[in-house]
Amino acid sequence: MTQLSAVSDFGAIAEELRGLLLVDIARAAAFIGALLLAWISMHPFIDLSDMLLTEVTMGNEAWTYAAFAGFAVLTVALTMRDGARGFATLLSPSYLAIGGWIVVMVMMSIEPGTSARRFLLAISVATVAASLMLLPRTQTELRNWLATAILTLLTVCYLGFLLAPNLSIHLATDAQEPALAGAWRGVFGHKNMAAGMMAMLLFLGIYIMRAGSWLAGGVAVGLTLLFLIKAEGKSALALCFGVLVLTSLSSMIRSFWFRAVVLLTPLVLLNMIGIGSVMSEILASISRALPLDASFTGRTDIWTFGLEAARLKLWTGYGFSAFWGSAAVRNLPQGMEWAATAAHSHNGYLDITLALGLPGLALLIAAFVIKPLRDFHSAGEGGNDGPLAQALLQVWLFGLYLSSLESFFFDRADQMWFTMMVAMFGLHYLGRFRLAE
Repeated sequence: MTQLSAVSDFGAIAEELRGLLLVDIARAAAFIGALLLAWISMHPFIDLSDMLLTEVTMGNEAWTYAAFAGFAVLTVALTMRDGARGFATLLSPSYLAIGGWIVVMVMMSIEPGTSARRFLLAISVATVAASLMLLPRTQTELRNWLATAILTLLTVCYLGFLLAPNLSIHLATDAQEPALAGAWRGVFGHKNMAAGMMAMLLFLGIYIMRAGSWLAGGVAVGLTLLFLIKAEGKSALALCFGVLVLTSLSSMIRSFWFRAVVLLTPLVLLNMIGIGSVMSEILASISRALPLDASFTGRTDIWTFGLEAARLKLWTGYGFSAFWGSAAVRNLPQGMEWAATAAHSHNGYLDITLALGLPGLALLIAAFVIKPLRDFHSAGEGGNDGPLAQALLQVWLFGLYLSSLESFFFDRADQMWFTMMVAMFGLHYLGRFRLAE
């Protein structure tokens, strides 16, 4: 009888171990799969020879909705047992305030159906991003899974350069922007997206090296840096090294407010000489005196158009993700027809004002500018200011700076927005919990 009992106990233990192993495999697969879904997307290697840029941003929406909804359910299910406390902390005043305002703006949208559909996808994507950093139980798991995802993405991109260069490098035969011929884009629809993503992955590659995986991290850093250079993303490259300098300086600062001044003052100045140059002649003259393209690669025209439209609905905006492509940019006067095909204003802060009004912009600054910096400060006070916190700070800060020249805040399944959200949620958790080694 005792022997039968021992056999039964052994079988129960073996069954439990198998269950734990399956859960561990599922966690790793969900983490890596979610990153690859977001980064590679459901429509990689787009043929730009017969497409409008607006079509590039739309892609295969139905499959994207289904995929992110499925991953949202999967990642929440896998993290709920151990990560319920983490999810509960997301009910912070700043997140609740901007979330509530977005719901109001969906209902008040000039195109409520469009806003509602895009809001549903945005919620699924945000749920996946919020769950992702709760999946690894140790920093070793996080480092290894992250390295696997990054190297897989880079392998797919570099195979594209070798096997399908017409689908992974900009060509002179592209329907729009043929002048970009020769710039690498990999799986992405545009070289600006590719450059921005490579900069973010460069920060994560440095983290992987600092966390102990020198070979995987070194390969990731080398390949992302080469890709970044070949994508000819001058803004992304300059901002990438600027962020590395700023975060290195901030690591020596303990005062929250002094750190905020060091990290965010250049962001304010960038917007002043950028979009501010079309609002003030004084700022425009300063911008023209600087050794840079005063038109910011033609962005000043669309900034002027966007600012004029924003003034008409300054307090309520046009609705969540509802302005570009809507009736508000149709039947335009002669010479402004190009605005009908624009996908965004090349400034995330302006696009938030167009979508959510000035209150939405203020809430975004509170939730996505001030709060992550406070989270990083709290992480440092709790002893969580290691390589991971530094890398997440760099990804987040780079996203803020690049949003002065590009637009991806709340842009549903946008690769850079997803990566920036993962960084922000990661900082949120590091400010409250300690990840096991």
